[in-house]
Amino acid sequence: MAEHPGGRVDEIVTVYDATGHDVGSAPRSQVYAEGLWHASAGVLLRSTDASRIYVHRRDPGKAVFAGMHDCLAGGVVDHGETPEVTAARELAEELGVSGVALSPLARLAWDGEWNGRPLRCHLFAFEGRWDGPIVHQPGEVVAGWWWTTEELRVHLADPSWPFVPDTRALLADLIV
Repeated sequence: MAEHPGGRVDEIVTVYDATGHDVGSAPRSQVYAEGLWHASAGVLLRSTDASRIYVHRRDPGKAVFAGMHDCLAGGVVDHGETPEVTAARELAEELGVSGVALSPLARLAWDGEWNGRPLRCHLFAFEGRWDGPIVHQPGEVVAGWWWTTEELRVHLADPSWPFVPDTRALLADLIV
């Protein structure tokens, strides 16, 4: 980890090429500033009977997609991590859920932008099932709730609903 002026830690993340191959690492700030391809991994958390999906609103202080809604608990793949390890770590950090079996769900290469800058990410999605307590991490998640697939589908159909764009693209074929 590198340190920013002011003492903030700048995580070292894995850098990928456009085809999804690991090509090294760089500080997260450089990845965002230069629009480098990187990876994120997240978990779509469903109730154990698969009837509901956990949706949350991101903290307004997040570096990317601040204050938007999402249904993947996830984050950037740190250097030396696999996407599955990242997904499990982020699920525990953001929602307080651990020990859940994760199944690969989908993968998407997303070439978009955030705040007028390129944001290029290989998104690895996993699914987990859980009916236990949810504990939001301050600074990451400000609110959350369970929705049926239909409730989520209705909201996703509204382009003005502030939802994380790479997850929206990933869900286009999954939540039909």
